[in-house]
Parts: sequence; structure tokens; C-alpha cells
Amino acid sequence: MVQSTQRGRDDRDGARSQIKIVVPDDHSMVSLLGSRDELLHVVERAFHSDIHVRGNEITVTGPPAETELVARLFAELIELLRGGAQLTPDAVERSLAMLRGPSEERPAEVLTLDILSSRGRTIRPKTLNQKKYVDSIDRHTIVFGIGPAGTGKTYLAMAKAVKALQDKKVNRIILTRPAVEAGERLGFLPGTLYEKIDPYLRPLYDALHDMVDPDSIPRLMTAGTIEVAPLAYMRGRSLNDSFIILDEAQNTSPEQMKMFLTRLGFGSKVVVTGDVTQVDLPGGQQSGLRVVQDILAGVDDIDFCRLTSHDVVRHKLVGDIVDAYSHYEAAEATRGTAELKHGAGRSNGAPRKRGRS
Repeated sequence: MVQSTQRGRDDRDGARSQIKIVVPDDHSMVSLLGSRDELLHVVERAFHSDIHVRGNEITVTGPPAETELVARLFAELIELLRGGAQLTPDAVERSLAMLRGPSEERPAEVLTLDILSSRGRTIRPKTLNQKKYVDSIDRHTIVFGIGPAGTGKTYLAMAKAVKALQDKKVNRIILTRPAVEAGERLGFLPGTLYEKIDPYLRPLYDALHDMVDPDSIPRLMTAGTIEVAPLAYMRGRSLNDSFIILDEAQNTSPEQMKMFLTRLGFGSKVVVTGDVTQVDLPGGQQSGLRVVQDILAGVDDIDFCRLTSHDVVRHKLVGDIVDAYSHYEAAEATRGTAELKHGAGRSNGAPRKRGRS
């Protein structure tokens, strides 16, 4: 419950308001504020308002817009606790970011959306863009998840695939990715063909082990219910009643992308994930993931979901690293353009005067 009183001031601080938040008795203040007030400190650092806690009451005094936002934040955190979520500093910061953003979606609706419950834990989106991505997978037959490393593109798609299999919406899951660096050297690697390509598919196995009982995976793979294979193995096939995920799609050629997308059969769903800033194709070859955005833009039942550094759910530094590289590359591109213009100006300008011979 929130009680608010507003009162104006004529001093140099300007208008101030006070809001009192009464936490329901069925919610522990420790869960809301964190051990040793860890979560409270996160909120205090984010605002200039004065925040005081006494019993089950939180009093916020400060600029009217800020106090209202603090009250909304605590209301969302209480709702998250009601939904069974465990509050962390990251969850508090992400909730605040959503409230400060332009979207009207509530953090409690985003962060309590259950995608898959498996092995004692529940997989949920952690950002608004992740929720939009998951919702898009529900609504469209083909979805492209494009964004930097650590934004959950493949992991969330895998969770949706396992859920679809559990709900009998599909008969099998097919996971594939291009083994770009293998190339002609594949024949020189030791072991059987599967042992040679295993390192390129290992990230898919790792995600799968998080969501499916590891003991059942060999049985499911033997039965063909789950298939993990390099992209080259998709050629010539028609994939019906399947949930198909193409990972690391930035490393496909335009021809490979077309080949993959045309494998789509009846009753199937396709999710394509990749990061167009990390293309490993040799010789400056064009990425199929870059080209397909222009080719399929506006086609019905196909959606492009773009995630950013704000959606990184790994260590905070990963998001900072992504931003730093983006700024560096933008600066390099600007510098290169300026140098080209400068060179053109010199070549197109008036000829230099020659000295006397």
C-alpha cells in the first residue's frame, strides 16, 4: 500500500514530496531489502531522494517525479516476490531500467514470465527485449534473434524448443550451426567425423544439458527426437513438425542461409540467432545474416528481434565491452571516412604551383 503527501517548498531545493510505502505483512522486509540492506542500497544509489525504513514502512522524500518512481519500483519488487521470483541487485536494476524506459510493460510481467521449468529452476526473460523475443517466437513461424554475445539469444530459443517438445507441439528439436573454421582442415583433425565437428557444436550441447535430464539426452538423440548437426547436414531435407534452431548464423553465406530457410516444413518453427558484429567468414565473404535482413524485411510471419548491450545477462563487463567495441568501430569508420574525404579534396583541389626551374 502506498500513502502519499505532497507539499511545496520555496527554498532552493524546489518542490518536494513524501511518499510512504507500507509493505504487506506477508512479505518479508529482508527479501525486499536484501541481506544487510543490499537491495535497498541499490535503490538509494539510483536516486537523489531520501529513503528511510522503519518496521514495514518505507518513507521516500524528494522531487515528486522521483518519489513516484521509487514507489512504482517498490510496488514492482513486491509483485515479483509474490510471483515467486528471488530478488537480486541485477533484478532491481533491470526493473528500474524498464520503468525508466518508454515501454508500458511492467517489470513484474516481464521477469515472472515462465518459459521452462527444468531441473529445479525456472528459465525466464530478464529484460524487456528478451520478453519481446520470446513472445515473437510464440507468434511467428520464423524468428531472427540478432544481438551481441550474452543476450540469451540461443539459450531462450533452446528453452522454447524444449517447452514445445514437452507440450507435444513438435515431434523433434533440430539444433545446427555452421562449422566455419573447419573447412578443408576438417579431414586433418583426429577422430571420427562426429568427434571432429563436436567442438563446433559443444555450446548447443551445453545449453541442452541445462534444460534436459543429461541421462535422457543419448536416448533422445538415438531416437532422433533431438538432433545436433552441422549446417551442411541440412541440405536436401524437408523438416516437418520440428523446432529448428540455427545458431551463429552470421557465419553462413547468403547461399547457405537460403538453403537453410527453405528446409522449413509443415508444423515447424525456425529460430535463427547470430551476432553480425562477429563474422568469422574467410576472405571478407558476405554474411547471410546481414543480407537476409534486407531480403525478408516485411514478409508476413517472419520477425526480426534485435537485442543490445542492455540485454546482456552475463557479467556486467560484457555489456561494457560490447559498447566499447561499438564506439571504437564507429570512431574508426568516421576516421576512415574523414581521411577519404581529405584525400579526395587534395586530389581534386587546385594544382600546386611549381617552382622556377
